[in-house]
Amino acid sequence: MSLYKNSPFLVCLVLSSYALASSVGVNITASDSADKLKQTVFLSPATPAVVAMVDSPVFKPGVDSLFSLNLLSSFPEDLEISDYCSDLLHIFGQRYVAYVNCLVTAARPVKVCQNCFSSYGSLMNIYMNISSDQMGPGNVSCRDSLLRSDHLMLVYLLYSNMEDIWKKSACDNCIKGFQSMTNDTLYFISSLNQTLTCFEKYQQGNHTELCKDCKNAYRDLNELYSRMETNLTMCVDIEDSMNMTRRLWSKNFHCSFPREETVPVIAVSSFMLFLPIIFYLSSFLHSEQKKRKLIHPKRAKSYSSLMNIQDKLS
Repeated sequence: MSLYKNSPFLVCLVLSSYALASSVGVNITASDSADKLKQTVFLSPATPAVVAMVDSPVFKPGVDSLFSLNLLSSFPEDLEISDYCSDLLHIFGQRYVAYVNCLVTAARPVKVCQNCFSSYGSLMNIYMNISSDQMGPGNVSCRDSLLRSDHLMLVYLLYSNMEDIWKKSACDNCIKGFQSMTNDTLYFISSLNQTLTCFEKYQQGNHTELCKDCKNAYRDLNELYSRMETNLTMCVDIEDSMNMTRRLWSKNFHCSFPREETVPVIAVSSFMLFLPIIFYLSSFLHSEQKKRKLIHPKRAKSYSSLMNIQDKLS
C-alpha cells in the first residue's frame, strides 16, 4: 500500500535522473567534439585565424561553421571579369615579374636600359592593351574592370612604378623604339671598351705607363661624354659607366691631365685680376702727364718776362 502511494514520487525521481544523465552526456559529447576540433585545428598550420576564433572568449562559432570563414572564391557572373581580361591580367603578371627580375640583376653596375629595354617594351604593350578603349572578344573592355574597379587600382599602381624607373633612368635617350640601342650609345660603349682594355693592359704594372699610354683614349671618351651630355643623348647607364671610369683613372691609377678648356678660363681670370691695377696705373700716368702740360706754359711765360726785363735794363 505504501509502495502504491509513493509510486508517483518514484516516477518523478526516475525521470529526473534520466534527464540529468542525458544533459551530462550531451555536454560531454559537445566538449569532446570541441576538443577534437581544437586538436585538428592546432595540427593544421594554415588555419591561425580559426584557432584564434576557437579560443576567443567572445566569438563562439558552431562546429559546422568553422570551415566556411574564407571569402567566397566566386561572385555572381555579372561581377566577374571576363576570360579575355583574366588572360590579359595573367600575361601582365608574367611580364611584370620578368622586368623586375631584369632590373635587379642590372642594378650594379647599372645597365637597366641596355639589358632591360626589351622586357619593359613587352610590359608596356600588354598594359596598353589593358588600358585601351578597344573592345576585345565579346565587345569587352578590360580598362574599367582591371584598372578602375577598386580604390587601390593595383595594376595601374604597379605599372606606374615601373614607368617611373624607366623615365628617371632616361632610357629613351639610349634606346630606339624598344628594338635596339641608339648609334650614339653604341659608339660610346665601343669607346668605353677601348679605354677599359687599355686600363687592363697596364693595371698590373707601372701606373705611370698607364697614364701615358691610355691618356688619348681616356681624353676622347671624356670629350664624347661631354658632347652627349650637352645633346641630351645619354642615359643612366652611360652616366654610371663614366663615373666608374673616372674613379679608376683618378683614384685607383692616380692619373691626371690638364683639361684644355681650363686654359681660357685661367687667362680670363688673370686678366680680370690685373684689370684694376692696369686701370689705376693708367689713371696715375694720365694725371701726371696733365700736370706737366699745365706747368710748362707758366714756366715759359715767366722766362719770357724775365728776358724782356733784362733787355730793358740793358
